Amino acid sequence: MEPLKKESFLNNTGKRVLFIISAFFLMYLISYIIDPYSSYWQEYFTRSFSEILEDVVLTLTCGIVISESSIFISKRLNRTIFWTKTPVKRLMIETALNIIMVLFINFLIMLFWVSKTEDNLSSVFSFALSIEETKGTIHWIVVSTAIAFMIMGINTGNHLIISWKNEAMKAARLNQIAMEAELQSLKLQIDPHFVFNNLSVLSELILEDQQLGYEYADNFSRIYRYMLMSSKKDVISMEDELRFLDAYMFLIQQRFGEGVRFEIEVDKASRNSFLPPMTLQLLVENALKHNKTNKKSPLVISIFNNDNQELIVKNTLSLIEKNIDSSEIGIKNINRRYSLLSERQPKITNNGSFFIVNLPLLKG
Repeated sequence: MEPLKKESFLNNTGKRVLFIISAFFLMYLISYIIDPYSSYWQEYFTRSFSEILEDVVLTLTCGIVISESSIFISKRLNRTIFWTKTPVKRLMIETALNIIMVLFINFLIMLFWVSKTEDNLSSVFSFALSIEETKGTIHWIVVSTAIAFMIMGINTGNHLIISWKNEAMKAARLNQIAMEAELQSLKLQIDPHFVFNNLSVLSELILEDQQLGYEYADNFSRIYRYMLMSSKKDVISMEDELRFLDAYMFLIQQRFGEGVRFEIEVDKASRNSFLPPMTLQLLVENALKHNKTNKKSPLVISIFNNDNQELIVKNTLSLIEKNIDSSEIGIKNINRRYSLLSERQPKITNNGSFFIVNLPLLKG
């Protein structure tokens, strides 16, 4: 499955270079707009070529450093402080870091321009700058801060747009896979053999024991009600999934009798976790499809949790002798849903005696 793209367009080298060049010209433009009559602009073209080149190189370097620093700050904060969860905190921290970065860069520029002699160097550290030098320093702090905030705004806006697009794509994929799970589950249940077998059992139970027949029909209807209500959800609580499985086990045990035995031990804390809907049903169906069920050697299906935040679904292996075509739709569907819902994936083990599936527990 193709991974969702989460990187900003600023990680694209070509666009990033274009962005830095734009920042370079904006520094001159904003500087001119703020004070077009400053001595800097009046004397700009009267200076020697080497002085102009030195100015251009320094301004370009400043633009690169400001751009890269602002992008670096944004990328680092994207890993720890998220816009979607704590926007005010993120805004305050990113703004403060950008201001500190701009002040530091301008301090270095001031040292470069003003401190060309020992006297001027001492004036910098004693804050004995001339009015023109002070004015020029404040001027460039304002310009570079504006550039840093523009970069911060563009990068943040782009990050939020990319995140929104990724979430929309993720929701669309989850919806598609949930529909596949629903259709697969309905196909399993509406299969003529399934319906015929269960109706045959129901008719026999009604003749023999009306109360048991009523309970069978009630559980039969609960299965379909659960599928209609939960199959379109991304995740469902373990408690609801096990409650559904109770109804499903009732039907299975009436059909297969002592040929199938369930062992379920899930602690209370784990029951508050979540799973993709109908995961347990698909795994039980898989076990029934491929294994013998008889009283002497029953199919044992165990469901329990471990200390690694996992639910274990384990069944004994007593494979049916005739070859059964299997597309493993159920297993594939579970894996695909987990790939979108969690970084942890199900672990499947077949050691010849048991078929074991470790399902990571999810948060709602």
